[in-house]
Amino acid sequence: MRRSISPFAAAAITLFLAIGGYPQSESVSKLDLPSKGDDVAASDSKKKPVTIEKVERDMAEALSLIEEHHFEGSETDYNALFKSVIDTMLHTLDPHSNYFDAKEFRQFQTNQNSKYFGIGATIGDLRDANGKVVATYIKSTFHGAPANRAGLRYGDKIVEVNGQSMLGKPYYTVRDFLRGPKGTPAVVLIERNGTGERETVEIVRDGVSTPSIPEVYMFRPEVGYIAMTGGFNRTTYNEFAAAMKELKAAGMKRLVLDLRGNGGGLVNQAFWVANTFLKEGQAIFTQKGRKQGRPQTFSSDNRSPDSTPLIVMVNGSTASASEILAGALQDHDRALIVGENSFGKGLVQNPYPLEYGSMLLLTIAKYETPSGRLIQKDYSDGNLYNYYTNGGSFEDSEKPKQNRGPESRTDSGRIVYGGGGIAPDVKIESPKVSSSVGRFQQKLLDPLFSFVLKLAAGEVKGFESFAVDKPVVFNYDIKAGDFPVSDALVATFTDHASKVYGLDAKKVRKESKFIKRIIRTELVTAAYGSQTSFQVFNEFDPQLNRAVKLFPQAERLARYGTIDLAVEAASKN
Repeated sequence: MRRSISPFAAAAITLFLAIGGYPQSESVSKLDLPSKGDDVAASDSKKKPVTIEKVERDMAEALSLIEEHHFEGSETDYNALFKSVIDTMLHTLDPHSNYFDAKEFRQFQTNQNSKYFGIGATIGDLRDANGKVVATYIKSTFHGAPANRAGLRYGDKIVEVNGQSMLGKPYYTVRDFLRGPKGTPAVVLIERNGTGERETVEIVRDGVSTPSIPEVYMFRPEVGYIAMTGGFNRTTYNEFAAAMKELKAAGMKRLVLDLRGNGGGLVNQAFWVANTFLKEGQAIFTQKGRKQGRPQTFSSDNRSPDSTPLIVMVNGSTASASEILAGALQDHDRALIVGENSFGKGLVQNPYPLEYGSMLLLTIAKYETPSGRLIQKDYSDGNLYNYYTNGGSFEDSEKPKQNRGPESRTDSGRIVYGGGGIAPDVKIESPKVSSSVGRFQQKLLDPLFSFVLKLAAGEVKGFESFAVDKPVVFNYDIKAGDFPVSDALVATFTDHASKVYGLDAKKVRKESKFIKRIIRTELVTAAYGSQTSFQVFNEFDPQLNRAVKLFPQAERLARYGTIDLAVEAASKN
């Protein structure tokens, strides 16, 4: 006897089966990537293949039994249950096929559009010694955004939004209250840092750009720096072209392109960045999929490529489209790749919108670099934890010293390997922090924020000159004399952290370098905006500071296709 099921269960089955309908949609890459679906069926040689009808019956029976017999009964979260079913099915195929519910799909589209609707501010919450959220504050505003036009500043406490109290609410809850449709008002009651005066500000929500390149400036004389760390979205190439123009006008003769932390995105944007530096006819990547027939290679059409000596920085969070960019520049000996092995994601996903506003992101093909290297790392054991944390199916102790893929060669004949991301030409590891130190540094963040709020308000005795009492100056290149953090200031903070947050003063003093970096970063954010604060992090970045010593290598590579190991050794000093 077939059981009856609830309307929700019926809808869940309908959505489950919709995945088998193979709808067509526009590719995320905008490079005429093919669309396809995969048949998902498990079979046994002695049994009949599983059919969609059998899946429907089993799903209906399972959901009916859950509704009738599970001890939580009607309290079961069927949205979470169904999402788990789909995700588990997809991750049996590969690590990057995913199901997005309607809310997640809307956020996915927002991320690719490089824009959301809100007030245009970065916010952060402050917790007390017990870890309880006290309030959420304005950390920075974006140039020309509604919050900036309304006069909101660093340290403004958000008391209410549209009549609802925000005190004690975490930043992500406050963020959702501040966002909304374009043209709608957000009535915000703020409390000014230092004075305590309260003011009601009506801010009309508007489109707010989320740049994929958060910082562009001259890192050293003649050395330009582009932080392409925000992924590849629909505006990335235009941002990059504008950045190159700005840096060349400022006297740039060498360039650092920072792809660390860039998790990828729209492949066509990575293509056009690579196209800037590669000459006509040079391949940028090859795509191989089940339904497209022959492999499809995408090549540069640039008859006058840029010849600026180039260093590209990568790390374990450099993935997907950013690996395509780094791999193309490495294979053609056009850039010196510096840092740590990239993540190793070389699979192509295509979005398939589903009936109820959700979306299936399905892997349809794989990428290869111009030399034929496969970027994708191993995921054969199906262990997602190992895949995301331990370099594929290898434990840390078993990681190969080099990628396991077949040997390939760059244009000049240098040997490179595939099968595990992009290995740098010059390896510079990031400083390692023990888990105990990392946890303690995390504990310092709230004491630091509460201290800087007082510092920026001019309320710390002996350091009144650190008060930030002027409007934010955007597009500023910081100087050595901007907010220097002395040992005396660190000692004052140590006293604050000990008395207010109960932290061990001896442990606090051991983190002097970390404390100096965070205090200066916060003050620069208050005075010059969050994008300029990147410059403070770069001052303390040992990878970047060693990388810029390698420009003789980059110039030699571009000219002769070789690397001078003596120069590499000198860079370590």
